[in-house]
Amino acid sequence: MTLTPESTLIAVEIHDRVATVRLNRPHKLNAVTQEMSNDLIRIIAGINDDPTIRAVVYTGTGRAFCAGSDISTLDQYTTPWQFRNRRDYCDALRECRKPVIAAVNGYAFGGGLEAALTCDIRLAADSATFAAPEVKLGWIGGGGMSPLLTNSIGPSNAATMLMTGDPIDASQALAWGMISQSLPAADLLDTAQALAATIAARPPIAVETAKANLRAAQNLPLDGAIGYERELQAITFATDDATEGRAAFAQKRAGTFHGH
Repeated sequence: MTLTPESTLIAVEIHDRVATVRLNRPHKLNAVTQEMSNDLIRIIAGINDDPTIRAVVYTGTGRAFCAGSDISTLDQYTTPWQFRNRRDYCDALRECRKPVIAAVNGYAFGGGLEAALTCDIRLAADSATFAAPEVKLGWIGGGGMSPLLTNSIGPSNAATMLMTGDPIDASQALAWGMISQSLPAADLLDTAQALAATIAARPPIAVETAKANLRAAQNLPLDGAIGYERELQAITFATDDATEGRAAFAQKRAGTFHGH
């Protein structure tokens, strides 16, 4: 299956069961318009429906990962309620059932930071910077910025970013636990795609269930999260892939997994 965006502002490549989704508006630092959000919603729906795609890499073209929403387009919303009810790119990423790796190649500001935080794993170029600058313009983020940032780097660090709007560099993001790796820009995409390919080689039901379980773990009390995990374990244990995994282990061979 080929996922073809309706515009040239988002590019999609599929290789080795990995879809690389790239924001492709470098002259605007990959700032996202509503049309791009709509395109991404369609792309993610296609990825969810395609069993041959098992992992996603999300990145940007040029010197920015994403500078957030294109501020010049925000006045198109005639009322605050219309603005509140829009569906954006962070909503699209949240709806992806497959694991998503953010390859943060440059500026991740505003909604771009929210998008990175929405992804399951974050790798960054050592030249990348991260900021929640909305407070400088008189508003706050609305794509999950506060809860995602707090869960990622803790309340005090999140408060520093949210209340000053000032950027941090990749080394600080790594120290705070926002990203898993900081590496040379030339190595970023290959590293992210290799990690995605490793995940894509795992039993897909187990991987998608692990993603659902991690999300539940962030939202449920401890006893509830453990109980939910036990139920999901029972479901995955009953799959054909789990039977194949046990057989492959006993026979000392690599397993072949089909998502059944």
